Amino acid sequence: MKTLSSPEIPVALIRSKNYKRNQLKNHIAELVKACGFTLSPGARLLLKPNLVAAARRCDPACTHPDFVAAAAEYFVDCGAKVRIGDSPATGGGLRAMAISGMSESLSRLAVEQVEFSRTRTQVLPCGIRLQVARQALECDALINLPKVKAHSQLRVTLAMKNYFGVVKGWRKVMAHQMHGANQGRRFLDLLLELPDILPGGITLVDGVEAMHGTGPMHGKKYKLELLGAACNAQALDTALLDVLGVDGADSPLWQAAANMEAPGTRREMLYFPLARPDELRVAGFKVPTTLVPVRFSLRHVMGSLANRIKVFRRKRRQRYS
Repeated sequence: MKTLSSPEIPVALIRSKNYKRNQLKNHIAELVKACGFTLSPGARLLLKPNLVAAARRCDPACTHPDFVAAAAEYFVDCGAKVRIGDSPATGGGLRAMAISGMSESLSRLAVEQVEFSRTRTQVLPCGIRLQVARQALECDALINLPKVKAHSQLRVTLAMKNYFGVVKGWRKVMAHQMHGANQGRRFLDLLLELPDILPGGITLVDGVEAMHGTGPMHGKKYKLELLGAACNAQALDTALLDVLGVDGADSPLWQAAANMEAPGTRREMLYFPLARPDELRVAGFKVPTTLVPVRFSLRHVMGSLANRIKVFRRKRRQRYS
């Protein structure tokens, strides 16, 4: 894998009005080229969409199935060996892919859909220990495929937050509980440091239809008509906040990165080989005015645990039936 050596950080943005596969694939090719991202023949890739839950087909809370399929097809055509996986907080990734329509969209492609069943303990620089899916650690490049969404805890989630899905299942809920005190400062450190222990790659963000109002679920569809890409996920977040008209100071995750002087937060270091944020800026994208605590309520935790038990029992019945 190679990226541009320039001290400037390329962020590629492009208008995309629908989910037609061929058009998406062409746009993805343009975005990847603009970011200077290349792969060696036979590279092992993990495509990591946002499958927040096993929700309804083409749910706006999840990365659109045809966007994931277009990205998978593009990388297969490049000669890569492609896997696709994610780990919802409750339920399995394969089930979520089936319900969302992703499995159907991927059915004719030479790709492997994987369950994050095996993990490896990783220690972040801040000292937090995490159980990370082995597939996310044992690939040559991780292709991050997030969804543009409003969020009840972080106001908006874009590229950086999507990496949290490599933490397996219910352990994400536990991470919220263990590190969510004091305005979630340790939790924000977790989110910012997690990409550093993963293989390099590129982020391709699905913003054709975003989700606004609230999140990470149950928000409303918003026609953003945008795709974006960057090898530096933080830089892509900076550009997307500008497009959405959200001040970085109102995004706890972005502000925490700025406090750490992360290069992707410095706008003077970004350049835009395709469209500029001001050319794509929108009005009317709604985000929560008041944020809820990062640490979940006891009711939420018990509900997640109950769902987890249901999933375990269902898998056990299937195993012995």
